[in-house]
Amino acid sequence: MSLADLFRRKPSSGNNAKSRLQLALVADRTGCSPEIMEKIKNDIINVLSKYVEIDTEGLDINITQTQSENGQGNVPALYANIPIKELRRHE
Repeated sequence: MSLADLFRRKPSSGNNAKSRLQLALVADRTGCSPEIMEKIKNDIINVLSKYVEIDTEGLDINITQTQSENGQGNVPALYANIPIKELRRHE
């Protein structure tokens, strides 16, 4: 544990509840279960973490409905706001 970790704010229970509620709302709107949403989020974090250090507190991943390109109805769309702290150097 570094000195910076001691001063970093821990997510509050209110923030955790808000995050769970957002997952439930997205799941309801898209027909995607909260468990699947959590797996998608974790998979994205795991892959990106190989290349960059991510600010997980600022992470925001949503699946929503958007108009299809041909205008024939709505389709699911993935939106992600992923704050990057630093790039990792790979040899």
